[in-house]
Amino acid sequence: MEFNFDLPFILGHLNYWLFVILMLTGLYIVVARGNLLKKIVGLNIFQVAVFMLYISMGKVAGGTAPILTGTAGEAYSNPLPHVLILTAIVVGIATTSLGLALIVRINETYGTIEEDEILEMDQQKGQSELDAINKAAAATDAQGAASKK
Repeated sequence: MEFNFDLPFILGHLNYWLFVILMLTGLYIVVARGNLLKKIVGLNIFQVAVFMLYISMGKVAGGTAPILTGTAGEAYSNPLPHVLILTAIVVGIATTSLGLALIVRINETYGTIEEDEILEMDQQKGQSELDAINKAAAATDAQGAASKK
């Protein structure tokens, strides 16, 4: 099977090409960046790509608003994807604001928003807590052995 990627084909599917580019850009930013704020921006770019895909699928060439006019054979655009995307935009704004609020709290706690620095601080804290528990257990064992004698 032979594919013909000529200019009319590419321009005819421009919205899908932009969708792919935006989605891959957002995914790359989320995966490749350690800064939590950049990850939120990447998720928003990814989200906009999905919005664009759904809205473009709902549009019919030559279609009008789905209002019955009595004309037979009239093409209508599907309003459902647009309604769903309005809801998704509201949910996206809410999750973005929650993510930004969490980043502010993380910055207050750790003094950074770099993922690798936060993980390193958590590992050091976990190791120091583990050492303290082991010391306390050793001291308890020594006291138990001394009291048995």
